[in-house]
Amino acid sequence: MGIAGLDQRFPIHRIYCVGRNFAAHAREMGGQPDRAPPFFFAKPADAVIQADRVPYPHRTSELHHEVELVVALNSGGRGLTAGDATACIYGHAIGVDLTRRDLQSEAKAAGRPWETAKAFDASAPISDIVPVAGTGHPRQGAIRLKVNGELRQSGRLEDMIWPVPEMLAELSSYFELQAGDLVFTGTPAGVGRLLPGDRVQATIDGLGSLEFEMDG
Repeated sequence: MGIAGLDQRFPIHRIYCVGRNFAAHAREMGGQPDRAPPFFFAKPADAVIQADRVPYPHRTSELHHEVELVVALNSGGRGLTAGDATACIYGHAIGVDLTRRDLQSEAKAAGRPWETAKAFDASAPISDIVPVAGTGHPRQGAIRLKVNGELRQSGRLEDMIWPVPEMLAELSSYFELQAGDLVFTGTPAGVGRLLPGDRVQATIDGLGSLEFEMDG
């Protein structure tokens, strides 16, 4: 994937995602926010798409948007401390975790895995990575998503239940993190439905914007 301001490409290894990391979103999804250990799921590396038009997926009638800060790693390890984890970060990007909400709800009700809801083709639109060498580590600032110019999601990075360093440390207790890993860090409240033809604009302070149209 692209790197802002550079001709180089960032090779993707794995994509990890954390669930319900903003209190208001946890409530809107029927949960209770607390400091219990975060839970994780994954998307395949080829779920990433960087294009003006994103294909609308098959087998869903309720596709939802979830804007997220994405962390890109240039090193890793297992059993990391929060400080060690921070040192592994190469940069950050804006991502949208596209979700087949109807299939996710069915999977939850049946106690089944989420892959068909979360890990489908082109389910991870992402902006170019902004290296920390130029911007540092965004720990505060607005994170927003608009659909056809209408504000749908609006939150602040400092409202994360699990800040990025602690989240990465916890993740490294389950998996050995490696260079090329991307981590979606959770979404604020306001997730909602997307339709073919909808224009999506996602922004995070200091990282610019991600824009695409759902191609039906």
